[in-house]
This record gives sequence, C-alpha cells and structure tokens, in this order.
Amino acid sequence: MQSEYRFYGRRQGRKLSSTRAGVLDAVLPQYQITLDDISDGKDIEPTIFLGSDTEEIWFEVGFGNGEHLAEQAVRNPNIGMIGCEPFINGVSNLLRLIEKNNIENIRIWTDDARILMDKLRPNTISKIFVLHPDPWPKKKHHKRRFIQDETLDMFANFMKKSAELRLATDDARLADWMLDKVWHHKNFKWLAKKADDWRIRPDDWPETRYGKKQLAGKPVYLRFIRV
Repeated sequence: MQSEYRFYGRRQGRKLSSTRAGVLDAVLPQYQITLDDISDGKDIEPTIFLGSDTEEIWFEVGFGNGEHLAEQAVRNPNIGMIGCEPFINGVSNLLRLIEKNNIENIRIWTDDARILMDKLRPNTISKIFVLHPDPWPKKKHHKRRFIQDETLDMFANFMKKSAELRLATDDARLADWMLDKVWHHKNFKWLAKKADDWRIRPDDWPETRYGKKQLAGKPVYLRFIRV
C-alpha cells in the first residue's frame, strides 16, 4: 500500500539492545495493526482490533515511549487503546510496559498515523490524544506540524459527537498554533473556562517523563470537544 502522506519524523534512534529487539520480534505481532488489517478499504470498525465487547476506543497519535498510553490502559481496562508511533525505540518501550503490567487492551500502529486515520469508520473514536508532538520550530517547517486543518478534518470525521481531543506541549509557539487551528475549526469547542483549565494537568491525564522535563517551558494542556 503506497501512502499519500509524507512522513518527516524519525523511525529509529540508537541501536536497540538485544532484549529490546527480541521484544519487538516476539511481542509486537500480538498487538500490532498491520497494513493487511486495513487493506480492505475505508470505514473500518476499530473494535475489530480489540474485540466487540470494548466499551470505547481511544486513540493516541505519537505515543513516544508509551507511558501515557500504558497508564491509560491500566486505569481503563474496558477501553480499547490504539496507539500510533513510527519511532521503533518508543514502540519497544511500550511493549516492555505491556509485558510488565499484563496489558491486553492496547493495539499498536507503527506507521504514519494518518494512514490508519484515513481508514477508520466515522463516529467510532471517543477520545484522541496528541501529546508533546514535534514543534518544528522553524517557520519553513510549520507545514510538518501534525495539527493542521487537514488532520483536524480527519479527527472530526471519525470522532463521536462529544468525543474529546486532548493536546499538550511545552512549546509556547506550538501551543498558540494548535489552539488557533482547533479554535477556528467548526467541529471543535475549547473546554477551558479559566486559566487553570489549561495550566494544570487534569487528574485523569497521566504525566509522561517528557512532560516532567519541561524542556521548552511550562506544559499547556488543551481539551476540546467534538461538536
């Protein structure tokens, strides 16, 4: 399957240890969504990846090392989690967390998230997370930022009405960009009523190691509802 999307991020960092490489070979096939799984075309019901008794499906784009996704899966065992991450080092760490915590309600897509997003049936996803995406700070690279009008259109298509979109970043310029993009999209409404609503991380929003580092500045937590 040839992708129409151009991917700009890294697919691998430092060489994986033999243990991490072994986990990829032995464990990933049990949890991976593959191109063969979505080869039949559009309008794929995502519960087929996790079981028909799954109460809801949540979707994380760019799960990094997987801490947030794994913690949400542990806290919400009746919710099916689909995580997208092409960076294979992060995938290997998520698999380690899955094994450690005996997690069964996660499925992993290891390619560009948009390829899978384009295949999902409308009105099927109850929550989306895009946490600390690459800020692509240079102006000439802003087109590489994940939150764009086109990706928001895709989100709006497969999200349920009243579903939630959560965004986080510690980069002030990216925060402005994401807020502006979603604010002006007709299908989303910002849930913040006061400053603390975006300054303080909600209790049901697990913090990642990256979020704790606050490399660029104070994290911003943005929550929107699909209208």
